[in-house]
Amino acid sequence: MIKHLPPMGWNTWNTFAQNISEELILQSADAMVETGLKDEGYEYIVIDDCWALRERDKAGNLVPDPAKFPHGMKYVADYIHSKGLKFGMYSCCGTMTCARYPASYNHEFADAAAFAEWGVDFLKYDYCFKPNFADGKMLYRRMGLALANCGRDILFSGCSWGADKTHEWIGSTGANMWRSTGDIFDSWESVKSLIKQQYDILPFGGQGCFNDMDMLIVGMNGRGNVGLTGCSENEYKLHFAAWCLLESPLMIGCDIRSMTKETKAILTNRALIDIQQDPRCNRPYLFKFAGNDDFPIIVRALANGDIAVGFFNLSDSPANLWVVADDLGIPFLQGRTLVGAEVYTGAEKRAVNGTLSVDIEGHTCEVYRMTVKNSD
Repeated sequence: MIKHLPPMGWNTWNTFAQNISEELILQSADAMVETGLKDEGYEYIVIDDCWALRERDKAGNLVPDPAKFPHGMKYVADYIHSKGLKFGMYSCCGTMTCARYPASYNHEFADAAAFAEWGVDFLKYDYCFKPNFADGKMLYRRMGLALANCGRDILFSGCSWGADKTHEWIGSTGANMWRSTGDIFDSWESVKSLIKQQYDILPFGGQGCFNDMDMLIVGMNGRGNVGLTGCSENEYKLHFAAWCLLESPLMIGCDIRSMTKETKAILTNRALIDIQQDPRCNRPYLFKFAGNDDFPIIVRALANGDIAVGFFNLSDSPANLWVVADDLGIPFLQGRTLVGAEVYTGAEKRAVNGTLSVDIEGHTCEVYRMTVKNSD
């Protein structure tokens, strides 16, 4: 499968981990439609780790846990497809998954065929329990070939956490997206760390193999499997905005059956989703304001000629951040300027004296979609 835009969906791991069931998955598929998330572009319902029995059967097949999935995976897939959604599952390139269930090492082609038979549309492929002698890139290439020969279009989501210089070889494996980080947790420090890990690898994402910064924690509020301290609403807004500007897939991690109106408002922010799903998929670039890692200014050139400019204050204190329009490709002396609006508040903004400037609190962001205009 060639994926032209960053995938959007929901995954069980962040909230539920091993506490998954057929009922949960079907209810979540219903919620994806009923809440309007599907209408905003979220389409994948992904079961993460812990779905199988602890060992393969005598024929060497993976077996869905009948206590969790009494009707089997084809039944689940058919229900999800009936809602106009797509179905995702999980495996791993090692001898066991991260939660110590059977994985796909030396079973790649058989497992890919089983996933295809069940109606799977998305495979998250982890990196745990990889034999020390085994070359990770070769194991991922093997599964990439297995999926390409399974008779069904299955999106290949590589999850090697950026290990073993993933960015140098992931594009050769057939993967459509690749995890550049370790696991996210529901805390400000985790969000801040994952953003900073992107600074030196921005050229390695983009159309065909999107850089995955891990799943969203928006709306978890300290609950669930990766719930720690939780984040403030402003921190969740910054988290979502950074993932959108950096072109990361958007995989919701909260319980969408009970999300608050504030959570839904963030996850369905049309202005940010339009930036994340921009058809040109131009790679982002950034400036570290004053050379400080806590003040990234993230920029994306968009298909219609607009520019998305995000000012991010990862520090604990207020700051004045600014960028000269010339550094964005806008020649002030050629009679051009920038005007636009902030994605969360709608507040209007224009370049003044060839400069965009904001006064911004700590742990917050301001993101503007700017249009190139003739100067007055």
